[in-house]
Amino acid sequence: MDAADCMRRAIEIAYRGKGSVHPNPLVGCVLVRDGEIIAEGRHGHLGGLHAEQAAIADAEERGVSTSGCTAYVTLEPCNHHGRTPPCTEALLWAGVEKVVIGTLDPNPTVRGGGMKALKEQGIYVESGLMEEDCVLQMRPFMHWCMERKPLVLLKAAVDLDGRVDVDDSSPSERFTSESSLKWAHKVRSEHMAILVGVETIVRDDPELTAREVDARIQPIRVVIDPNARIPKNSKVLCDGLAPTILIHSKPVLSKDKPHVTRYVLPSEDCEIPADKILDLLGDLRIQSLIVEGGPFTWKRFLKAGVVDDAVLIRSQVNLSSGESGAFGESDLREAGMQQISQEDFGGDVMTVWSRRR
Repeated sequence: MDAADCMRRAIEIAYRGKGSVHPNPLVGCVLVRDGEIIAEGRHGHLGGLHAEQAAIADAEERGVSTSGCTAYVTLEPCNHHGRTPPCTEALLWAGVEKVVIGTLDPNPTVRGGGMKALKEQGIYVESGLMEEDCVLQMRPFMHWCMERKPLVLLKAAVDLDGRVDVDDSSPSERFTSESSLKWAHKVRSEHMAILVGVETIVRDDPELTAREVDARIQPIRVVIDPNARIPKNSKVLCDGLAPTILIHSKPVLSKDKPHVTRYVLPSEDCEIPADKILDLLGDLRIQSLIVEGGPFTWKRFLKAGVVDDAVLIRSQVNLSSGESGAFGESDLREAGMQQISQEDFGGDVMTVWSRRR
């Protein structure tokens, strides 16, 4: 295997930790001798071994010596004590001779310190191999380190004419395919938080949890509720299945369950700016956010220019009444989003959009 193949394998195994390690990034590591991988590891869960440590442990289980080998790791090894000891110390202890890094860590606690520490101990270090791929894989982490705000994915599901409900009085019903539903829950399991406007809670009383998949960490549920309209018996307040954040424009006196936290972002017109909401969530170390609804909230976030990516699921179902064109491709284009893919999902048409070139 050449160097690129080794790093590609590290990226591949890092992905297996998706949805289980945040707020830490996805990281993979392979140990190589004479062009052959002798051990590999990834960061598997928060508080668990880091990728380098897991790879060294894998070598020990295999009974393979790590002395003189090369470590390929997708992110710069840490050089500080956190939930685990420094990865630089683990690599030195293992007798690694060379370390090839995909991308440097922009986190202030690392930021070049890991590479410097290894070099000072006589380890040969290279960086930048398949850097674009490594950065893309840990994009939410990188974005948060640089911007201190979560990366925003807008997810919208509409009927054939861009509607989400029949009318304001009829019960809301799911109209997308089973494939789309399973995909949506998988994506929820891979993000740190889900955001909706209070109207969605009043209308649908959703759980806003990741089901249909084996989710190790449930996303935090965020509700924009300027005037404290959320029903006291709503699921997000009562079920305790996941942390819930309520964002109001004025202080609210309420006796909540332990999983509920309220924040106040003052606003004279009761329309709390999207960028202030993202600043708050960033301060809470939330790195990835799905904006799930409804149409008013989608359009507010698009108008504010804070949506990084979007997924539009258009069902072939035609709801029997209501105004057509409530939300659709034109809203995304007007906000500067570019379509990058389209595919069929059980009869639904899914288009993926991005603000990136």
